[in-house]
Amino acid sequence: MADELHSGRIRVAGEAVAAEYRETGADMAAEFAALLEQARAALADEQPLPQEVLPPIDPDAIAAELGLDRPATELDLSRLRRSFAFANHPDRVAPHLRQRAMIRMQVANMLIDDAQRKTGTGR
Repeated sequence: MADELHSGRIRVAGEAVAAEYRETGADMAAEFAALLEQARAALADEQPLPQEVLPPIDPDAIAAELGLDRPATELDLSRLRRSFAFANHPDRVAPHLRQRAMIRMQVANMLIDDAQRKTGTGR
């Protein structure tokens, strides 16, 4: 794939993609609502272990966990994404928490994408 990109046979229209990304940002609230509804349905039968505190799936809680209330540069947001993924990726958690981790990753990625879009650093 990298060879194809470097060969010049494949062209990537960066500004067109960025414009489309910005346009889809308007639907972010609807995407969040749909994602959370699916998450609640998927986790309805979840059985936590005794004395276990489950990580939240609420966007406000995840935004606070990420520290998105503070100004951030593109580099900061990239670091937040990697750090959150390192700690919360479904492959890195106990099997009974994988569905929850997948949802947390989706919410975190949407929040970080939105933060990048708002700061003008969106992809």
